[in-house]
Amino acid sequence: MALKERSPGTPKTSSKNPRVAVRSIDTYAAQCDKCLKWRVIATEEEYEEIRSKMEESPFVCNRKPGVSCDEPADIEYNATRTWVIDKPGIPKTPKGFKRSLVLRRDFSKMDAYYITPTGKKLRTRNEMAAFIEANPKYKDVNLSDFNFTSPKVMEDTIPEDAARKVSSSGNGNKRKALKDEA
Repeated sequence: MALKERSPGTPKTSSKNPRVAVRSIDTYAAQCDKCLKWRVIATEEEYEEIRSKMEESPFVCNRKPGVSCDEPADIEYNATRTWVIDKPGIPKTPKGFKRSLVLRRDFSKMDAYYITPTGKKLRTRNEMAAFIEANPKYKDVNLSDFNFTSPKVMEDTIPEDAARKVSSSGNGNKRKALKDEA
């Protein structure tokens, strides 16, 4: 998945500080298991379907109609946007629910939570279990279909100004260690 910082002129800016742009996922992509090129996935639902079956059925270019490994990549992995990599095998979000990912202001990680059909935001499996128990009409929803694992924020695509903010807050050594290990 790729995130792109919205410019302050777009509608989704923070109400607290109009200069701080809200960061949201603007592109879903999957990497071909054969040629390693990135292919843009049209919808979040299609992306979730691919991700949920990635371990038993790795994504390949020809899954997209009219596309092969001979075609140029749809999108290049680079620092023009912040990239986050989701863990393969996370189940597809149950119908009526929405998996939401929020990038922390310091770009340190994303937080995963689910929004229920009633609009309630749930952050843990225990909260989800309590919601299902309190709402019998969702009794057929399987708790194992909710995974709160956060995608990994790719350090080499974090904007320089954000990297400086993290470094100045005392986490610089951790960031340097992560880059040195990569």
